[in-house]
Amino acid sequence: MAIRFTKMHGSGNDFVVIDSRDGALALDVAVIRAMADRHTGIGFDQLLSVEPARDGSSAFYYGIWNGDGSPSGQCGNGVRCVAAWLHRAGALPLGETVRIQSPSGPVAVRMLDAHQVTVDMGEPIFDPARIPFDAPHVTNRYVLDVDGQPVEIGAVSMGNPHAVVVEDAVSSKAMARLGPALTAHPRFREGANAGFVQKLSRQHLRLFVHERGAGWTQACGTGACAAMAVLRHRGEVDERVQVDLPGGSLHIEWSGPGQTLWMTGPAAFVFEGEWLDPQRDD
Repeated sequence: MAIRFTKMHGSGNDFVVIDSRDGALALDVAVIRAMADRHTGIGFDQLLSVEPARDGSSAFYYGIWNGDGSPSGQCGNGVRCVAAWLHRAGALPLGETVRIQSPSGPVAVRMLDAHQVTVDMGEPIFDPARIPFDAPHVTNRYVLDVDGQPVEIGAVSMGNPHAVVVEDAVSSKAMARLGPALTAHPRFREGANAGFVQKLSRQHLRLFVHERGAGWTQACGTGACAAMAVLRHRGEVDERVQVDLPGGSLHIEWSGPGQTLWMTGPAAFVFEGEWLDPQRDD
């Protein structure tokens, strides 16, 4: 079984994009995991499938799968890559705002140029029941027990759940332990992306993210949105913020509750290829 694909990345968060606009492609977990393997496969953080729209409100739909084969509700860097892929395919003009649908709902995208995309990521969700997160009410800070250690977090959904730890200086040793523990913490019944953010100023953040289903990534678009949203909700940052991640920088704009959050960043093409499933010879 031959599968044509495009390898892309957004600030180092890498993807395989598959054209499923005819609705014909179906992938199982084993195939996704084999493709994601960085030694024997293509290697990626997430797989993205571009599919026909599922209702009249959007131009296209895109599916998201983590490298372990699990589905994801949203991916900020991924949606920028989908937009750039559609633009190159002639389906998304420069400067035009187009709605495309993710597993967690529609988003609006606009190509600023061939490689820069701005995305309406929707309004951040702080209601614990909708994140989902086990807490009786909304607050700016929650304390979790992580192996007997209290860890303060902010909890928010950007179409997927996030635990945000704000630290003046985040040690690599502490992150290496806390990242996977927060991702799998039982109070996040569907798991969470764990972000560790350092506030450099009211307009500038540094962030590292451990993603559920993917592990540590070079960048996480929804993680950058979540970190900014948590700090903005606390009144600690301005409405326009630059977020530096290991793979590059994203620009996040959110004026506050009742408004949608916008993310702007790059999308890059790496190579085209054809995946031949080693388990099949047809």
